[in-house]
Amino acid sequence: MFGFVAANVSELNPEQKLRYNAVYCGICRQIRLRHSQIARLGLRYDMAFLAMLLMSLYEPEEESGHRACMLHPIKPKPWLDNEYIRYAADMNVALAYYKSLDDWNDEGKHRAHFMAGRLKKEVPGLVEAWPRQCDAIQRCITRLTELETAGDAGADGPAGCFGELMAELMVYREDMWAPTLRQLGLYLGRFIYLADAVVDWPEDRKKGRFNPLPGEDSQQWEEYLVLAMGRCAEQFEKLPLVQDKAVLDNIVYSGVWANFGRMRRKAQEEQDD
Repeated sequence: MFGFVAANVSELNPEQKLRYNAVYCGICRQIRLRHSQIARLGLRYDMAFLAMLLMSLYEPEEESGHRACMLHPIKPKPWLDNEYIRYAADMNVALAYYKSLDDWNDEGKHRAHFMAGRLKKEVPGLVEAWPRQCDAIQRCITRLTELETAGDAGADGPAGCFGELMAELMVYREDMWAPTLRQLGLYLGRFIYLADAVVDWPEDRKKGRFNPLPGEDSQQWEEYLVLAMGRCAEQFEKLPLVQDKAVLDNIVYSGVWANFGRMRRKAQEEQDD
């Protein structure tokens, strides 16, 4: 369900691309340091948006360096580190665990069983550190499964449920920016859920699987996507963001649509083959 909230890299200049990748590598590095090598398998670029948004809002002190790793063993890659990168790393692991556990319980996916088993030992520490966020992830994923299993909730209920999950992830601390961040996350989560449903619709129809969209009127659902991202952008612009604002603008106004289009074309091509 993730993969939409990433940059349109072709529109970033070299400096912006370097910093964006350094944030991503920083999250990957912290997952290894704080959790395990295997936990890095669940990393998505969406977490770089979360980290950069909070970094731009709160402007923490940063550490930086270069390091080769298992994925890039020859040429060392730059990385950044701060408390928000570490937060994004923890949230990525929490999401990966609860989603894997849900996939195993509901669909018997063996890869999900493997990941849930490997990540289980990380959960007590994550719950202790981030009780509100972990409760929201577990509660919303469980509720989402119930709605999808019932099969008669339409799209609004599940999209709203995933929006609640994203709303809590966006809020690092309860301060003056928390209401705006929650609203941003709510609409971003709705977009992610609906975009994923649009992308999956042809295959779901072919295989007789649940999809919350009622029919083939893709134009109607694209209008819902525009509305969700429009409201997300409205909250985004209320935040006093300066550092990395160009990269964040790229993700909110270009990246989500470029990734949606790419994933939708790929899904259609696979159906046509």
